[in-house]
Amino acid sequence: MKFFVIAGEKSGDKQGALVMQELLKRCPDIEFEGLGGEQMHAVAADVEDWAEQAAVIGVVEVLKHARFFMRRLKEMTQRIVEAQPECLILIDYPGFNQRLAERVHKLCPKTKIAWFIAPMVWAWHKGRIPKLARVLDLMMCTFPFEKPLFEQAGLRTEFVGHPLVDDILQNRRTDVREKGLIGLFPGSRMREIERHFPVFLNVVKELKTKHPEWRFETSASSEKLAAIMRRMAQKAGVPAELINICPGSYHDLMDRAEAALVTSGTATLEAALHELPFALVYKVAWGTYLLGRLLLTIKYIGMVNILVDKPVTRELIQGDFNVQNCIEELEKLTSPDTRAQALAGMKESMDTLGHGGAAGKAAQAVLSLFA
Repeated sequence: MKFFVIAGEKSGDKQGALVMQELLKRCPDIEFEGLGGEQMHAVAADVEDWAEQAAVIGVVEVLKHARFFMRRLKEMTQRIVEAQPECLILIDYPGFNQRLAERVHKLCPKTKIAWFIAPMVWAWHKGRIPKLARVLDLMMCTFPFEKPLFEQAGLRTEFVGHPLVDDILQNRRTDVREKGLIGLFPGSRMREIERHFPVFLNVVKELKTKHPEWRFETSASSEKLAAIMRRMAQKAGVPAELINICPGSYHDLMDRAEAALVTSGTATLEAALHELPFALVYKVAWGTYLLGRLLLTIKYIGMVNILVDKPVTRELIQGDFNVQNCIEELEKLTSPDTRAQALAGMKESMDTLGHGGAAGKAAQAVLSLFA
């Protein structure tokens, strides 16, 4: 059997490699081709590592690279048409993958098309759901509420659980929590750091006298970003001994901190799985914010809240993301009663994500198309 697999970012590469490995355990004669990253390439040499080129973020950047993506889309379509594979597996990466799915559906009607990690069309563009239903044979979703949304459009859908459950629960430490340690998570991209970190620094300055027993730590995704954040702290008048800025994995800090401020995104799910009480923060350009309010059809933006449809964690968005609100939330989250309530709410939310084995369930769902 020949399968094509397409992923476009490092996170998708990791999940794609795990699904490929699970498929090979169950069906060793599968041959893989496609696009991914170094982990998928390590599983199958015919999967090209294009992750660095593909990891373009933002409307402007995507438009700047439009010719490149159209060329790769045409090339991949031609390769699939020539190979006539039994299956095309799409891993996340919706902008590219939906266009590829539409072309393959039209040109290779015998090729089964499966999608792992459903695109978040339910948040801002539900009109895309029927379009996906017309071209896909299987959707594998990672949030339980997604399953009925796609099934109502007539698309075969399986809830396989969230890959983060496997990632975090296998590696987290439960005996290193440090009282009085506050974790600050401004985001991994420069633009996020520019918007969130200055507010965090002002929070630290205020709390220096209000709670002298508290300690502050933040993580940076690279030494380069850590150096920029240190310069920002120095410019803001926050001495190095007041905030520990560490490059590297932030998961260790999530295990150790007592409470945190966490920028909206995957990190909020990760914090909940680490059982770290937090307030969600987020700030964007006002034009982007106003457009988002027009497009978004959901009550909350934090997945921890969305999963149980209630405010488990407070969301400090735009004008609400200020020093006073951040301090107020941190003080609440370090008090025993509020902390216990937050932990109970996060557990309720995270229990909806399944209890591991997402890649194996995804592989089984794909093979069920040929049963």
